[in-house]
Amino acid sequence: MNLFAINILLAVVWASLMADYSLSSLGAGFALGYAALWVAQPLFGGPSLYHRRVFRIVRLVLFFLYELVISSLRVAWDVITPSHKSRPAIIEMPLDVKSDIEILLVTNLISLTPGTLSLDVSPDRSTLIVHAMFADDPEALIRELKDGMERKVKECFEL
Repeated sequence: MNLFAINILLAVVWASLMADYSLSSLGAGFALGYAALWVAQPLFGGPSLYHRRVFRIVRLVLFFLYELVISSLRVAWDVITPSHKSRPAIIEMPLDVKSDIEILLVTNLISLTPGTLSLDVSPDRSTLIVHAMFADDPEALIRELKDGMERKVKECFEL
């Protein structure tokens, strides 16, 4: 049985002990199970891919939430102020991610962030076409997207 299945089982056991099957109870059980499995790492042969991957996924989610708040505030400020600072442009971002799920995740995270929209992926899947609301410096924007969203998504799928 893999560690993810054990962690799910521990979450269900926790919810059963609490007699509460709400999402918060299952989440707390999952977090406690993760901590218990972290402490028990020597029994499973040292640090596992599971623990690294969960940590990277949590880091990606927190990074996305941060970007979501910052970009929402930036777009809202541009909308409510009389002087518009937006310089929209369509840019081509070369992709380092290769699998369909990685490309899908990168494009969706970019599209969910206010001020940016993924338009298309080239047929050879090497370039992502993005519409950006604030593209004063397209090269800096490409660098920001690659060093942010794409790198964190790529880390989540590394072995």
